[in-house]
Amino acid sequence: MDMSELRILLTPEALRMLDALGPIATTDAAARAVMRLRAEGHSPEFVSAVVGQARLRTRATAKFGGFADRMLFTRAGLEQATRLGVAARHAGRMRAAGITHVSDLGCGIGGDALAFAGAGIGVTAVDADEVTAALAAYNLAPFGSDAEVRHGFAEDHAPVPSTGSETGPTAVWLDPARRTAGHSETRRVAADDYSPSLDWAFALAERIPAGIKLGPAHDRDAIPADVEAQWVSADGDVVELVLWSGVLARAGVRRAALVIRGDRAHELTAPADTEDAEVRELGAYVHEPDGAVIRARLIGDLARRLDAGMLDPHIAYLTSDAPADSPFAASFRVREVLPMNPKAISTALKKAGIGRLEIKKRGVDVDPAAFRKKLTLRGSAEATLILVRVGDKRHAILADRV
Repeated sequence: MDMSELRILLTPEALRMLDALGPIATTDAAARAVMRLRAEGHSPEFVSAVVGQARLRTRATAKFGGFADRMLFTRAGLEQATRLGVAARHAGRMRAAGITHVSDLGCGIGGDALAFAGAGIGVTAVDADEVTAALAAYNLAPFGSDAEVRHGFAEDHAPVPSTGSETGPTAVWLDPARRTAGHSETRRVAADDYSPSLDWAFALAERIPAGIKLGPAHDRDAIPADVEAQWVSADGDVVELVLWSGVLARAGVRRAALVIRGDRAHELTAPADTEDAEVRELGAYVHEPDGAVIRARLIGDLARRLDAGMLDPHIAYLTSDAPADSPFAASFRVREVLPMNPKAISTALKKAGIGRLEIKKRGVDVDPAAFRKKLTLRGSAEATLILVRVGDKRHAILADRV
């Protein structure tokens, strides 16, 4: 999207047409909409802008729910935006800490800023890209003067450290750009090339309470010692790492795994990485820790909660003889252990009438999709196949998801 396309979208006619089109989920539906609008006499530029935006709104529902119906997006902006449910957790932490104003430096299309404003926190949202800043201004318009949007660089709009002012205690939310500039096709850049730079962001976080959003695979050795590092997963996907400083960092917490399932959230916290549990022989159950727990290196803490041990000292699977009901792990009841041989596995699957198979793997160099093609799947039953290395041996564990 460029500024000329944005100008088309912001006309009353385009916005009315966008609302009238409703969801467009498939290529065929988009093609039909294009043909109809062109037949009605609309210009190719108008049709492209409106239909393209309708498709983005449809995709955005997964992140923004009903809010997507009145928002505008770029493809890259939508991909990089925080899910509204996760952003609401950020806003809740800000509000609980007494923050009344947030400078959102690198606001993108305004996903986090929406949550801050919705929580009653004043927002100054800043983005270096002119089109993106304009979209953020449109998306935040319902909040009026409580949400100001500026076009500019984060470094030029950082607030002055203060414990209180006319607007009350201030904090910073930083989402450094981790991809090349653009509104559609972008690529990841190295941490040294983030914008604003991490050195600048970390220095600011020493002076002002801050939340810094990073990718979940960020180098752990590069995390400052005096911040709280919180890995967040949403519905099974690890979506981000947030570094919290100042009053936003909880006392005694330096590692946290926040697991969000639908509208419910659960969290493991610790003052540091926890020591792994002892290795144990395969029991009746295998437990797969949530990705946020693994990233936060709280597997040992989880193992002790489940009275479980490590299946292998280098593999993030736990095992126990008792079932476990935990939001921090998926559990599987072991049926049998097989050699990692497609013929032997197929024989076991056929005997059990298994026609639907979930394949998981850790510590083995196997492509699950390619491995599946070597198996014979017939029947109405379903199961999970866990391909795993234990010591120097490879095993196939046939199990049922609990």
